[in-house]
Amino acid sequence: MKPSIAIIFCFLILGVDSQRWAQFIREAAQGSKDMWRAYSDMREANWKNSDKYFHARGNYDAARRGPGGAWAAKVISNAREGIQKFTGHGAEDSRADQFANKWGRSGKDPNYFRPAGLPRKY
Repeated sequence: MKPSIAIIFCFLILGVDSQRWAQFIREAAQGSKDMWRAYSDMREANWKNSDKYFHARGNYDAARRGPGGAWAAKVISNAREGIQKFTGHGAEDSRADQFANKWGRSGKDPNYFRPAGLPRKY
């Protein structure tokens, strides 16, 4: 399925009216960038026990963009966890990641998961 058809199909399922499509797409794109930035920061920081913090932060930042950002965060998070399940990574870790994802998307402070000593830059 072509990406443009998939996006339109998602809009139909989500019930997004035609006047809000452009805003929804913009929010989703910005939310995707937020998720990518959190992932890049996690890789750069390479800090022990920081995974849940970056999950929560990426979802938090994306969801603050609006419905499109929250949708993008949910899709990206679920896809990532689905791939981990498929490749046989731990189900317990996946559940903990999903908890952090939902925590961030719900607007709760991602610093709840912040590990001690993580540089302020992140």
